Amino acid sequence: MTSNRLGEESSPYLKQHKDNPVHWQSWGDEAFLMAKESGKPIMLSIGYAACHWCHVMAHESFEDDETAALMNELYVNIKVDREERPDVDSIYMTSLAMMGQQGGWPLTMFLTPEGKPYWGGTYFPPTSRYGHPGFSDVLRAVSSLFHDQREKVDANIDAILNGLANQADLSQTQAAGTGLQSIAEIDAAAEQALSMVDFQNGGMTGAPKFPQPSFQEMLWRAYLRTGNDQFLAAVTTSLIHMCQGGIYDHLGGGFARYSTDAIWLAPHFEKMLYDNAQLLYVMTLVWQKTKSPLFEIRIRETIDWALRELRLEGGAYAGTLDADSPDAEGISREGAFYVWSETDIDQLLGGDAPEFKDIYDVSESGNWEHTNILNRLNTLDLGSDAAESKLKTSRQILWQAREDRVRPGLDDKILADWNGLMIAALSYAGAVFDEPDWINAAKIAFDFILSDMSNGPRLKHSFCKGEAKTADMLDDYACMIKAALQLYQVTGSQAYLDQAIIWADTSKAHFWDDAGAGYYLSPNDAHDLIARTRTAFDNATPSGNGVMAENLARLFYLTGVPHYRDQADQLINGFTAKTPNQGANMPSLLAGFETLATGLQVVIIAKENEGTDLARTAINCGDPNLILACLTPEIELPADHPAKGKTQIDSQPTAYVCRGQTCGLPQITSEGLLEELSQT
Repeated sequence: MTSNRLGEESSPYLKQHKDNPVHWQSWGDEAFLMAKESGKPIMLSIGYAACHWCHVMAHESFEDDETAALMNELYVNIKVDREERPDVDSIYMTSLAMMGQQGGWPLTMFLTPEGKPYWGGTYFPPTSRYGHPGFSDVLRAVSSLFHDQREKVDANIDAILNGLANQADLSQTQAAGTGLQSIAEIDAAAEQALSMVDFQNGGMTGAPKFPQPSFQEMLWRAYLRTGNDQFLAAVTTSLIHMCQGGIYDHLGGGFARYSTDAIWLAPHFEKMLYDNAQLLYVMTLVWQKTKSPLFEIRIRETIDWALRELRLEGGAYAGTLDADSPDAEGISREGAFYVWSETDIDQLLGGDAPEFKDIYDVSESGNWEHTNILNRLNTLDLGSDAAESKLKTSRQILWQAREDRVRPGLDDKILADWNGLMIAALSYAGAVFDEPDWINAAKIAFDFILSDMSNGPRLKHSFCKGEAKTADMLDDYACMIKAALQLYQVTGSQAYLDQAIIWADTSKAHFWDDAGAGYYLSPNDAHDLIARTRTAFDNATPSGNGVMAENLARLFYLTGVPHYRDQADQLINGFTAKTPNQGANMPSLLAGFETLATGLQVVIIAKENEGTDLARTAINCGDPNLILACLTPEIELPADHPAKGKTQIDSQPTAYVCRGQTCGLPQITSEGLLEELSQT
């Protein structure tokens, strides 16, 4: 295996490195056996296709013959796509944190032939600069450490492995009884989170700024519960600045990964499926109460972008669009596809250019690296209908011209968890805005995951170039259950609820910790990992445990099966007792607790294809804790369900609003149902 093996992989990120002179191996038994037989340590490099600094390190070091020769001499070199194997990434990113170092990508870890980490870092420059050692110096020093100071290496490893075990151990928390107990504690966590908010620009204070949709949803839920206008201002200020800032693509739609500054002007230009899916959901929730025209426009534009640029053959969605692309001289640069010179704008828009430049912050000197990122941060409000129509025409001209540029690379890998988030967002937005095409797009993507990325009840995390990888993760089940329950709520089709139950049972069988609480990220039959990690902290995506807390709460209300409630209780108590006063870092888990404690049940009894007006009324109430069940008259509810025995009135579609174990009077009109819901 003294050659580069990445050409055999389907991952676009791994294929980016197939021509490196480094003898890259893929993660697996063969590479570890090679390390054991050679006695060499492993140099593990983890990144992803849209990662700018991954590209930089590749160009500087992995494409350099001299550096590659040193890597090949001293190490067995393994390359991993973090999006394809988030379980591997989680183990070694956690290990790096335990070494007292800041995480990030590319992740560069040094392992024993058994895969145990003993040293690591992130990006290393080719030569020493800015206080960072040069990569070649690191390679020599860390190899020497492995061969000449094994006692020190073994001590590092023991500390890290003990740390990994302790981090994942929740076995002592169940008896403690100190976990989350009340809605008041969630309100307190949200109040604490307000101190981190930048009320002038939105988001958290400082730079860089990330969208953090789970954090925004936590604040929005707090506003709905308390009526505190500070929560309203925190969320709407954040969303408005994101929608009008440079982080949003004003020509093509969609949000970039994050802003490098404190005002949302200069993004890191990669676009991720998961960010846009979550923002669609949050903006839809907020629109239901604010009816903001800006949010509706951004929702529609972003969905148009996703359907146009991320939807693949079969109907599922690609994961990322790269930040880098070739400029006019053919040099790959970050943001080259998106930025403009004033001359370009003048030539394309002619007499309409002055007004456009004024609105979109375009100047001769530029607003970012001598070019212009289109943004409306100086004019946050929308103009008149006539003015916005004129600007739309100008944007269309620029978009058409931009289509002639070399596009950023598309990572066409399909990930089950990220697709679950998009399916849930599309189906919810489709119901709220009465767009059946969006709901249909969600159904088609769901069917693809079910047919092409499943092996019986087991999901497969990643699919690319016709090949589905066998590995599965907790987040796949969590997000696809969320998608199934959202589609059930929107369509009333029992098949989606049935599939959610199958996946819930599968995740319990393979990911649940019977000795403690909660779920591991990797299954109990994963054989290629040194540890199983678990967390309830949300990051760029919501934690699988947080999403499962809400899924379990919904399944309990929909089925009446007690073990779903008991699991949710164990999960929530386990993590909140283990990490008290960390609620702001676990917004998805808090949402699960709120749904379990205050779930708003609406049961609609109607013949098939009837009751849609009542269902739409329930969904449009904008309550994130809504649990909607559309049942035909012959379906029997569980014995202890509060709506057990409820029937139609005069054979008409009939709705019952249930709080706890009590249901209100039957409602046969949308007006009556709306009135009942307003009393919640």
